[in-house]
Amino acid sequence: MITHGNEIELFSGNSNKPLAEAIARELKMQLSGIEVGTFSDGEISVHLSETVRGKDVFLIQSTSAPVNNNLMELLIMIDAARRASAGRITAVVPYFGYARQDRKARSRDPITAKLVADILTSAGADRVLTMDLHAAQIQGFFDIPVDHLLGSSILSKYYKKKTNEDWVVVSPDVGSVARARNFASTINCPLAIVDKRRPKANAIEVMNIIGDVQGKTCLMVDDMIDTAGTICQGAEALVKNGAKEVYACCTHGVLSGPALDRLAASPIKEIAILDTIDMADKVKDFPKIKILSVAKLFAAAITKIYSDSSLSEIYED
Repeated sequence: MITHGNEIELFSGNSNKPLAEAIARELKMQLSGIEVGTFSDGEISVHLSETVRGKDVFLIQSTSAPVNNNLMELLIMIDAARRASAGRITAVVPYFGYARQDRKARSRDPITAKLVADILTSAGADRVLTMDLHAAQIQGFFDIPVDHLLGSSILSKYYKKKTNEDWVVVSPDVGSVARARNFASTINCPLAIVDKRRPKANAIEVMNIIGDVQGKTCLMVDDMIDTAGTICQGAEALVKNGAKEVYACCTHGVLSGPALDRLAASPIKEIAILDTIDMADKVKDFPKIKILSVAKLFAAAITKIYSDSSLSEIYED
């Protein structure tokens, strides 16, 4: 039986220290002492500097790039807390890496989302707190409770102040339609869809727009922007079909490879991302990107988990 103590301890790995510190400030706490380093051969070394016996331990670590290092840090932190007799261990994973391989798309493919879920459970995590999994069904890959926060609650609040009757929410591809539809409903805007298809092998993709974007301000919504190819191609297609302006937003700004160059050259006026991944230094000279904080939402969720209260109340608040 899982029990937890009457004290909270917050620990952070190296993946997103600024977010962890912001969450601690929201909770009016200090991050607990931890040493996360490496041995000379590159092996990760972890030491908890404070006792956690019988306490409610929250380990804050996004599994973003370098993904494997950050994942191993999290696993070793979980193991250290378990062996130190923590009362309950919650892995707080604002960005859950390896989530894109959530099914066998081809023969002999792995399902790494399930693999990582199993590893986190085996390491000793009692529950997981995360945000906007790439596919919602990944929650079912875990054999422990998963609290799944919605980044759209923050993004929709930001855009509600900007939108008017000329705005249209756009799904950048068919796979994101459900997410975009929910977002459009929240901010009371119509929906359009970018339908991208390749008529035959090695042919140029054809971009069709489903919905009315003529003379409209378009807001493209996705869960993540990685190399930015899809979002930038979609923005160009919207402009060609008469869109007045194009904005974009996502929960996870992965922004790998040529992403920033593509976004800079694109017709997108502003890209709003959440700070589930630490991108502050990478985008500090990139005026198109607006970073919104998830610290308050995660702090509220941690409070609810600690007090065994309903998480749905934080959205009502």
